[in-house]
Formats: sequence, C-alpha cells, structure tokens
Amino acid sequence: MLQGLSHQAREAKSWPFEQARLLLDRICRLRLTDGERDLAAALFAEGKFREAAAALPNLVSKPVVFQCGFGASGLPHMGTFGEAARPTIVRNAFRALTEDAIPSKLIVFSDDMDGLRKIPDNVPNREMLEEDRDKPVTQVRDPFGEHESFGAHNNARLRAFLDGFGFDYEFMSSTDCYKSGRFDAVLLQVLERFDKIQAIMLPTLGEERRATYSPFLPISPKTGKVLQAPTLERNVDKGTITFADEDGTLTEVPVTGGHVKLQWRPDWAARWTALEVDFEASGKDLVDSVRVSNRVCQALGGTPPEAFHFELFMDENNQKISKSKGNGLTMEEWLRYGTPESLTYYMFQSPKSAKRLYFDVIPKATDEYLSHLDALHRADKPPLDNPAWHVHGGAPPAKGSPVSFSLLLNLVSAADASTKEILWGFLSRYIPGATPQSEPLLDKLAGYAINYYEDFVRPSKSFRSPDDRERAAMLDLAARLKALPAGADAEAIQNEVFEAGKAGGFEPLRAWFGALYEVLLGQSQGPRFGSFVAIFGVERTLDLIDRALAGKLAA
Repeated sequence: MLQGLSHQAREAKSWPFEQARLLLDRICRLRLTDGERDLAAALFAEGKFREAAAALPNLVSKPVVFQCGFGASGLPHMGTFGEAARPTIVRNAFRALTEDAIPSKLIVFSDDMDGLRKIPDNVPNREMLEEDRDKPVTQVRDPFGEHESFGAHNNARLRAFLDGFGFDYEFMSSTDCYKSGRFDAVLLQVLERFDKIQAIMLPTLGEERRATYSPFLPISPKTGKVLQAPTLERNVDKGTITFADEDGTLTEVPVTGGHVKLQWRPDWAARWTALEVDFEASGKDLVDSVRVSNRVCQALGGTPPEAFHFELFMDENNQKISKSKGNGLTMEEWLRYGTPESLTYYMFQSPKSAKRLYFDVIPKATDEYLSHLDALHRADKPPLDNPAWHVHGGAPPAKGSPVSFSLLLNLVSAADASTKEILWGFLSRYIPGATPQSEPLLDKLAGYAINYYEDFVRPSKSFRSPDDRERAAMLDLAARLKALPAGADAEAIQNEVFEAGKAGGFEPLRAWFGALYEVLLGQSQGPRFGSFVAIFGVERTLDLIDRALAGKLAA
C-alpha cells in the first residue's frame, strides 16, 4: 500500500506531510552522524528508504514514538477522539513518506495515577467517589461496580472506544509505569536535578504556590491520597524524599516504585524522556505548558518531541467548549447524525483554525468528506493531499455514496420518510439494482439523515407562499417538467430548472433556488434541485409544486 508513495509524499502540501517531513529530519538528526545523514539524504532523494534502512541500522534501531494522553478521571469523549486521531493521521503520513521502512507506534498513555480531584457529574455513586477523593484513580472504587477501580473502568472504556474506531496503538498506564520501575531511572534524575527543575517551574507559579511547590507529589502511606505536600528533605543517595503527612508526621518515601507521582508538567517531561517520545499534538491552550515541559525534559537529559498545536473547538455561540459546562457536541451526538469518517474529516481539516463544533456542521462535513472520497476514487494515482486519503490512512473503501447527505435530508423532508425502507423505495428507482447491501455507505447515511431530520430539520421547517414572480416561474417549471421525456436524468432536469429561473428574470439565479427551497421544502438551503427531482420523481415534484401554489404547504 505504501510502496512507491515517497516521491508524492515529499511533494505533498497537506499539514500531516509537513509534520512527517519535520519528524523525519528529527529522527536523522538524533540517530545519525553527519556522514550518515548525508548518505540518508542522498538515498531519500531517490526514494530509497528501504535501502537507507538496510545501510543505516541506527535509523531503524527503535520505533518512532507518537504519543497522546488520556485523563483517566473521566470517560472518553470528543477530545479523546481528536487526541488519538491527529497523531494517527501524522503517523500514516510518516509511513507513506518513508514507505514504512522506519518502524513507528502510537502510545496512548492513561494518566491513571493522578489523584481524583473533581468528581465527574456523569457517574453513579458519587458519594462513594467523594470518600475516595484525592486517591490515585486506580485506587478509587469503581462507581459502576464493573472493575477493580474507577481508573480500570475508564481505561477499559478508553480501549473499547479506540478499538471501535480501529486505532492502531499501544496502551500504557501511568500506574503501571510508576509501579513497575519503568519510570524509576527518570524519577531518580528528577530527584538529582531537583534544583534545576525548581528553577524552571517556580517562575511559572503564583507566589503562594511557589512557597510549597515540589515536582514530587507523595502518596500518603496512611491514607493512600496523592498529596500536594512540599518536599522537606531529599536524599539523593537513598533515592528518597521527606514530607509532612496529613497528620503532620514526617515521612520518608522512595521516589521510585510508585510511592510518588510527579506534578503534571514535570510528569509530561519525564514521560517524554523515559519513553523517548518523538511526536505529540496538543491544543493551543497548552502552548505555554509545552514550552515549560520542554525545558524540564532538557534538564533531564531528554529531547522534547516535535510539537503540533491545534486550535480549539467552539460551540454555537463561539465559546470554548468545556466538559464542565457541557456545551458543544458530544461524541455520541455526532455519531447519531454522521459517520465516524465525517468526524475524522472534521478533525483533519484546518487544525490551526478554530472551528465550531455543533450540530449544524455535520451535514456540510459529511458532504465534503463524500466529495473528497469521490475524487479519491476518480484519481489515477493516490492524491496524498486529498483529505479522504488521510481519513482512511491510504486505504479508502471500494466505493462512496452515489447520493449526498444533503440530498438525502431533503428527500426525507419531501417524502416525509420515517424509515430507511421508505427512502430505499426512492433510491432503488433512482439507482437501478441498488440495495442496502450493495450500497452500505448510502444505507448508513439514510439512517443518519432520518435522525438529523427528525431532531433538527422538522422542528425548524417554515414554508412560505411564493410571490407573483416566483409563482409564475414555478408554473413555468411545472410545464417544463411535464414536457420532459420519461426517464429524463438529473442533468436534463437541472437544465430545465435553470431555464425556468432565467425566464423568470431571477438574477442571480441563487435567488430562484432559494425560492424553491423555501416554498417547496420549507428551508433556506437545499441540494442540487435536478438531482432531488430525479430521485423524488417528476410526478411527485409536480404534486409538491401544486400543493405549494395552492397554499397547502405554507398553511
């Protein structure tokens, strides 16, 4: 799938390939000597990535690591999808650029050793969680009663969520990394370089916080809680810190073995260092945190990953989406009205621009995705800047949909279709031989269109009566439709619609189409009208025009 794409990938302009090329430069810079880099550049220029991998073993000595994080104190959500989708998109571009000659992996890291500071609103048994407040989430009892801890429950939900979308990833648990010893070496480095890290962190904090801040959050041996306690003493030789426990008792614990948790910025830096992370994407709101964590990573002797910052989503009022406010759109809501692929497309497009994440973006995103998928199928060679290539990781489905989502919406509206069976009665006549089995994507879209129409279009439909000019033009259109030969296609119908608008003196013609949508469909926008008539049927359209001109629709 990926062989022979490297030349196109070097020329591709889309943002994932820009990031992939930066990442390849990084790998060469960190793993190769000056002479080896010259050889690599020469081989890369000829698209000989497999030859480079064979000649330069350090280039492929370990995987290129993409990483994203998950806050295990809550359930997976829309942001979780984006956190995994964007690095996956860049990873796919990197694999195409290098013809998969350089191994790579995506780590999904669960911050499940964080203390439970805030009780989520969307869980049962909140009183029980209140009793376990401040304990690591893997020590908090599961309010659903299904797993050994709340953290384990959320991790299981996360993995099922990612598996359901087909993400290729390696799961890692913060608790496992701290307790198994995987982070021991970097934790001892934090202890040894404590003063350097404090010099980086303290200027970023307020005066009160500076007085007690420590990169180490000790876990109380008595209560099991993750404490915001200052480090009173350090013993680098023993690998321990001393702090005052909640009852005031001076307590000495090792920094290894899961006895402490790092504050989140040092934790981020330590993770990058220990796991040798090469790429991480994060929201624009974390730019300063990335900058600080980069410095801590360097103080620990690590190399910060390539960072990609994306803009945040806004709600319908242009307010930043907040989990606590519950504004914006949830994952479940999107998937009631649109395909997972349309959501991936929305995550892909213009990541550096703020975008509204609300119900009304779904039809447009769906149709844009479908048009890109159609263009991908028509192309002689894989167009790597086509968003659909990225949505499907270079392996698109064999076919798209012969009917747009907006057209389906209007068909549902005009036919008052309440089931997919009713819709397929029209679709099978429009596309001879088509069935839900032969057109699986179209069948899914039909279900989404019914849901969207019932929840959003039907309640807001508002028909109006035509004015005199519009009435005359619609009578002309009806006459033209009657004169068409049986079986006229969408293009022939569209030509007659244009001619009726021109003869009616509509300038620009979009005013004519706007009138058709508002008078006949009860909405301000609609599909290509010729295609709509071809599917809905000329006779049914003529009846629709008759009822509109008789005032029955507006009534």
